[in-house]
Amino acid sequence: MWSGASRVGAGNLVPGFTGRRLRNVTAGLVTRAPGPKTKSEPVEIPGLEPITYWDRMHYVPDLANPKYPVWDRGWEDPFHRRGPKYEEMPLYKERPCYTFHQRTKVLEGVKQALWLTKSKLIEGLPKQILSIAEDPVNHIEDQDERVKAAISHARFWTTTEIRPKRDRFCPVLLQDLLHLCRTLQPRFPALGNRMLAENYRVAAIWERESDIFRVCGLNGILLSSKQPLPAVAGKEEILSTESHALPSFYPISPNIDLQQTHVYEVRNDTGFRDGYPFPHAHTLYITESSITMARFKPEPLRAKMIMFTFANALARAKLLYGEEPKVLDNPITVQCIATNGRMFQFLVLQLNTTDLQSNDGVKNLIWLDQDQLLYDYAKCLPTIRKKIVQVPAGLSGYCPETFSKFLALYLHGAV
Repeated sequence: MWSGASRVGAGNLVPGFTGRRLRNVTAGLVTRAPGPKTKSEPVEIPGLEPITYWDRMHYVPDLANPKYPVWDRGWEDPFHRRGPKYEEMPLYKERPCYTFHQRTKVLEGVKQALWLTKSKLIEGLPKQILSIAEDPVNHIEDQDERVKAAISHARFWTTTEIRPKRDRFCPVLLQDLLHLCRTLQPRFPALGNRMLAENYRVAAIWERESDIFRVCGLNGILLSSKQPLPAVAGKEEILSTESHALPSFYPISPNIDLQQTHVYEVRNDTGFRDGYPFPHAHTLYITESSITMARFKPEPLRAKMIMFTFANALARAKLLYGEEPKVLDNPITVQCIATNGRMFQFLVLQLNTTDLQSNDGVKNLIWLDQDQLLYDYAKCLPTIRKKIVQVPAGLSGYCPETFSKFLALYLHGAV
């Protein structure tokens, strides 16, 4: 049996044919072996009963296969349990729902997320947050050195591996950066009214044109507070969004890559019980960890940030203002930060309206600052090519502006 290529004549090679596929090669003519025979589907003729070998108790080639009755064990086997049909489930609905969950990767990325959430995109962070980041009064003492130590702790000190995986050092880096932000609590006492929540589930459902959409499931670590975040945009800027045209990605359907289901519950849930002392979502942190096994590229990751940030804001808005669609008197602001341990994405969403069915009227606002590097490389061993050190060992290319924005989003609402 040949592998890789087959000989024809005097030294000619026919690549691409291996093993049993090659049966006859003559003058460049290649004949493949016949494939496996496919079983024909049984033909049912109404009024005629097929003759089977059920009575003979053994297989007979000329007779039809019998239809065996379902075997009843007399007890419920958890390993062979047959669930009810979708039509028989109590939550079954004729109208389908399109679900966005933690592993959904939409094809059109941010454009599709903007259309689903009826939002207007603004590049960069709001002026209020940039002013907090630029003010040296809000900085931590020896800020750059302590951030570099946090990066070294996540990349070098917590493991003996030469190249640690992202799901190992990424959560460690996030927790270290949040710890640095919490050290400013004596200077800003309002930071004590915050709480971090992990493994909580959010659910939000809404109608968009003629379809029903929902966002549900685990999404990351949520920083919540006792007081809501202030509105970033004023009333004039909110009213000016009425003339904004939403992005179009025709002929692609806005439902693409969303899971379609007929069994769902019409429910809006913030993930916390009534009476929780920190009910207002402040900042959502999304990292590459063991919870989200699939790695996201930057564009689907930004779409995931928009969808889950919108879900947290919408669930809170419907809890406060009811299910009836309306323009909110007090907009709800929620922030989001996503990172893979090296690159950061910053987002601020202001929910202005819950009337999402049509493209007309007031739109929601989203500020997005994307692809901000915290550092270029963190190498245990140097990268050497042609006896020249291309990338030195250790931390290189540190960007202090990225952590300043991270800190400003954390201090937003407390300064």
